[in-house]
Amino acid sequence: MNTSLSSVLMFAAFPAISVVLGALVTLVRTPSAKLRSAVQHLAAGVIFCVLATELLPDLVHRHMPWVTLMGFSIGVAVMLAVKWAGDQGEKGESARSSRGLLSAMGVDVALDGMLIGLSFAAGERQGLLLTIALVLELFFLGVSCATSLGSRGKTKWAIGLTCIGLAVALLAGAGAGAVLLSRVWPVYVDGLLAFGVAALLYLVTEELLVEAHEESETPIQTAMFFLGFIGLFTLDMLI
Repeated sequence: MNTSLSSVLMFAAFPAISVVLGALVTLVRTPSAKLRSAVQHLAAGVIFCVLATELLPDLVHRHMPWVTLMGFSIGVAVMLAVKWAGDQGEKGESARSSRGLLSAMGVDVALDGMLIGLSFAAGERQGLLLTIALVLELFFLGVSCATSLGSRGKTKWAIGLTCIGLAVALLAGAGAGAVLLSRVWPVYVDGLLAFGVAALLYLVTEELLVEAHEESETPIQTAMFFLGFIGLFTLDMLI
């Protein structure tokens, strides 16, 4: 990996700040369901663009099908396990408890951070584009965190400290991903990138778009997915 740990952490600081900013915005005024749906569609389109134009072509060019298959399969298994654990935790707790929610969000954010570190294995431009995509996704996660904790009766201070903790978890995940890639053989880089592709596909199809469709949507909200895709695609061609 050519990008230093300090550079990776510098990039990761932007989505980390985005988590806290999303919570602060919600504490001032909770975004409407339509606005949240629009942002989710936009974030999904941006992340899908990174997958389609950068990460997947890079995996094809590496031409390690069996390593890619193994890394992708492990990524799917891990994301499904995280979903199952989160669902079980929420079922076994009272309506006002937040441990299951925070555990699921903590794991999700740490994985997002690790994906930032892993993406730099494909190149600094790929890492930059994925960071831009995750800024939008993590802003919404901050909104969701503040909204959910507020409904459970948590104070503003508690919500703020929780989101700061999520930001720290993201930075730790990014640092871990960067250090991991600097110490493994090139063949493992392919497997780790395939793992990241699976995790991002899950994020788009099973989290962002599923939650975005919970509310009735307008054509404008749906169009935000395509706006996110073509917007980042155009930016990719310009830089």
